[in-house]
Amino acid sequence: MLGLLSDTLDPKRADVATLAGKSTLNRLEHGPKSGASRYHKISVIDAALAQAFVDLYIAAHKRAPKRITLDLDATDDPLHGHQEGRFFHGYYRCYCYLPLYIFDGRHLLAATLRTADRDAAAGAKEEIARIVAPLRKAWPRVEITLRADSGFARDELMSWCEENGVDYVFGLARNRRLEAMIADELAVAKATFAATGKAARSFKELDYRTRDSWSRERRVVAKAEHLEKGANPRFIVTSLPLERIGGQELYERIYCQRGEMENRIKECQLDLFADRTSAATMRANQLRLWLASLAYMLMEAVRRVGLAGTEMANATAGSIRLRLLKIGAVVTVSVRRIKLAFASACPAKDVFTLALDRLRRLPAATSAASAA
Repeated sequence: MLGLLSDTLDPKRADVATLAGKSTLNRLEHGPKSGASRYHKISVIDAALAQAFVDLYIAAHKRAPKRITLDLDATDDPLHGHQEGRFFHGYYRCYCYLPLYIFDGRHLLAATLRTADRDAAAGAKEEIARIVAPLRKAWPRVEITLRADSGFARDELMSWCEENGVDYVFGLARNRRLEAMIADELAVAKATFAATGKAARSFKELDYRTRDSWSRERRVVAKAEHLEKGANPRFIVTSLPLERIGGQELYERIYCQRGEMENRIKECQLDLFADRTSAATMRANQLRLWLASLAYMLMEAVRRVGLAGTEMANATAGSIRLRLLKIGAVVTVSVRRIKLAFASACPAKDVFTLALDRLRRLPAATSAASAA
């Protein structure tokens, strides 16, 4: 369909972009960074492409939000060859890359490919600084909070947040000192579980500082919990003051929602093949990751704009592909038009029609907004 609409390389209409063939895309991935070769029809400016995710995120908002929460997470991208930057990761027990993702809900702001021979938080401060600057420029009064697991509870990142007016809620790996500080609460939780047979938990406020890795004392919220499998102490470190939000609410309502980001990463990797990083060089694999991430952003735009209020408003990218994009149709080509005939029994016909109508209105709506 795309090939017919664009006539492969020569668009039939002025508002239809030229399609790049597979060989052109291959040269884009594997060619020199300067793009000086005469065989290159297109090239990429890495910094501009990375920043495009932030620009699209800002453009997706009709008005400035009062507050936003940026989720950070690292994940494994298994390698099955001898790609550049190939290292064995002890936790994931495989050779892999360790990409860093940054989301706000379903919005993707960064997908940065990294080698696996580093800390999960390596480079996070620089990525956050790059993202926060344009956000503050577009929305000067927005309140920004970072949320991540214990792999990001590093003094460098927390100190930067404190110096730049950005809040954070990070998991904190437990240790003997922390567990000793809630020993009484754990004992009470154990006794309560023994008496009732039900999980018992309580929360305690701590002022904590590591022996040598932190530059200052910080607020830590401890959860003293006892389950059927035994004691389950958990800790988070935050810049948010107690006067603003209590420990239990902070843990249950704010921090625990962090797990939703893992579903977004699964969409990118499982539904849109962001883990197809089989090129020989890191730069080519980073470009592949960006292209998969752009595909995710297109899917999210379809979901947010075209599918709002429908039965597929919360569908995954994989479900959208299977139900709305991978549909059989009869294509008839004449001199004046290309006709696509879908089956009358198509189960998602009404949703497809509604989404198509909404997406068709976007250019006109954008032009009107620009004129206003």
